[in-house]
Amino acid sequence: MGFLIKLARKNIKDIEVFLEAAVDKIIEGKIIAFPTDSVYGIGGDPLNLKLIERLYEIKFRERTKGLLLLVLDIEEALRIVEFNDKARILAEKFWPGQLTLILRRKVPNIVPIEVSAFQNTIGLRVPDHSIILTILKILKERGHFGGIIGTSANYSGEPPSVSGEEIAKKFLRPIDLIIDGGPAASDIPTTIVDCTTDELKFLRIGKITQEEVLNALSNKSA
Repeated sequence: MGFLIKLARKNIKDIEVFLEAAVDKIIEGKIIAFPTDSVYGIGGDPLNLKLIERLYEIKFRERTKGLLLLVLDIEEALRIVEFNDKARILAEKFWPGQLTLILRRKVPNIVPIEVSAFQNTIGLRVPDHSIILTILKILKERGHFGGIIGTSANYSGEPPSVSGEEIAKKFLRPIDLIIDGGPAASDIPTTIVDCTTDELKFLRIGKITQEEVLNALSNKSA
């Protein structure tokens, strides 16, 4: 297994040196595992093609399925995707939080199309978790894109991981750095909504329900 650090129930200021080290790993092209406000994720620099290939290999993931991104804020999202009116309403309502939006890629784009499985869309969200948000903030402050790949920490088709220790035991191929922030905030993956067509497509329902999403849109237009 990779190097595991336990940071549960610690103040962000007290663990910032470890998060700086995690950012170093990301910039070096390494894979890290981390807690989010949903299940645990694994990922790294979305601009690094070798890293992207390694993630697909580690997860045994089909190359026809894209990898989701976690970004610091809407400003960083706007660097790589186009927001229509519905998408902006949903982002303003549910970000940071457990709603992943599928949006059209901007052209040209800093994120290689391999991340999106050669599709013209990118799935992304702003997480609501202090550890991963601090990592994204440090990346941006260092002049890098404030986003990382944030795919669920599991082999493709298997249940997601809910702790750093579970990741360390589960993966046969080593993760370079595992951040254990305690039990996952949720054992349910995020809700995924495709906003690229006139009618929303609900690709997965998590804690945020279809009714909540539709109500957010209807309330805004009322």
